[in-house]
Amino acid sequence: MKVPIFLLPASDGKMYSEKDFQSGKFVLYLYPKDMTSGCTIEARDFRDFKKNLVERGVQIFGLSKDALASHDKFCKKESLNFPLLSDEKGLLIEKLGSWIQKSMYGKSYMGIDRSTFVIANGEIVKEWRKVSVPGHAEDVLNFCKTL
Repeated sequence: MKVPIFLLPASDGKMYSEKDFQSGKFVLYLYPKDMTSGCTIEARDFRDFKKNLVERGVQIFGLSKDALASHDKFCKKESLNFPLLSDEKGLLIEKLGSWIQKSMYGKSYMGIDRSTFVIANGEIVKEWRKVSVPGHAEDVLNFCKTL
């Protein structure tokens, strides 16, 4: 599957589109909400593995529906060393199939399926759905070692 068409702002002040993912290797991980416990652990893990990924030519991007102001606070608080894309309308999230019906305490609602995509030269070459945070960033790193 090719990376869907999109244009989104990021926490580093740049705008990114699918064209930025056409050449090279990338990890794009989708998470529900800035500064929540699971999302914070996941962001820290990717932050801590960034050096290992960059050594393999892989760039990291996070993606959620949070606004840039929230991303900025999250990046500063957790010393995140990679951009977070802001998809407030959820268009890319939907195109990636990660906007799903969830339930909690017997109530159904729509939310982000914690997902990760490895992209190589514009093609999604690996995906994880319904991600469990502990050990996930290391699993992604291990897959990227095979690219």
